[in-house]
This record gives sequence, structure tokens and C-alpha cells, in this order.
Amino acid sequence: MKQMNYKILLTILTVTILLSCLGCSNTIAAWKRYLNEEMSLFGHRNWIVVVDSAYPKQSRPGIETVATNASHLEVLKAVMKAIEEAPHINANIYQDAELDSVSDTSAPGIEEYRNQLKQLLKDRNINKRLHEDIIYKLDKAAETFNVLILKTDFALPYTSIFFELDCGYWNAEKEKALRQSM
Repeated sequence: MKQMNYKILLTILTVTILLSCLGCSNTIAAWKRYLNEEMSLFGHRNWIVVVDSAYPKQSRPGIETVATNASHLEVLKAVMKAIEEAPHINANIYQDAELDSVSDTSAPGIEEYRNQLKQLLKDRNINKRLHEDIIYKLDKAAETFNVLILKTDFALPYTSIFFELDCGYWNAEKEKALRQSM
């Protein structure tokens, strides 16, 4: 009788663990699904931001924060892929200027992250600005446009990457030519 109770208990425990793991993967998959759904709605002047675990939840109504429970580089790659696959948008990319000055002594692992980030963002124009200046720009945009913040499990300072979405089929030169022809 004890052996049968033990088997039942072990089976229940195993099923509980498996269901918990499935729940975790669904949570991770949920942020990706949400990102992909939002891409069809987003356009120029919307923002997508990939942030570290200490980034605060902002209170402005136009800013939505989603906890991904995923690694920083995984989320960054997913955002870049989603933007690349969306024919109606491209992005201006902003990076905290402070990141270049953070030492590996004060933030172990930062040098490795900078190297990985450099590889990931190669061939892209990166706008490096002071963190507070980017936050100001983001806050101003959120007064009128939506901002999606994807919070990662990362624990290194000044690692946020900001994507200011722009039109994928129209650019400043075309707009200037249009205005001159009017």
C-alpha cells in the first residue's frame, strides 16, 4: 500500500513539474507572440526598448512594460529580427553612451557584453547618447505614441537598447523632395 501511494505521489509530482515547465516556456513564448502582434500595429514614432532587470516600470500610459524572463541578447535578437521582417518599418537605434565607460572591474561581464553587442549590431548606425537624454526623448514620444519595453533578466548597467521606429518605405530625402515639389 505504501509503495502504491509513493508511486501516485511521484506521478503527481512529475506531472506538476512538467506543467510548471510548460508554463515557463509559454511565458517566454508569450512575449515573442506579443512582440510579433504589435509589429503589425507599430509604425514610425513608436518605440521598442530592450532593457535590463533593474529598469523601472514607467507610469506614462503610452508605455507598456513586458517581463520576458529571457536573456538580454535573445530578446535583442528577436526585436531586430521582427523589425527586419516588417516591410513597413525600420529603426533608428540608440545606445547609452555610458556603456563605453563602464569598466569590467565595476560590472563584471560588461566587456564580454560590449563585444557581443558590437557583433550583433555591426553594419548598423548606432546613435550613442546619454541615458537621460534618450529617456527624455522616449518620454516625449510616449505622450502621443506607444512604447513597448521588453524587460530582460540581465543585470549589467547601461545596457538598454532603444529602437525608435521609422517608416520603412519613406525616408527624409523623399520627404524633402516631396515638400520642395509642393
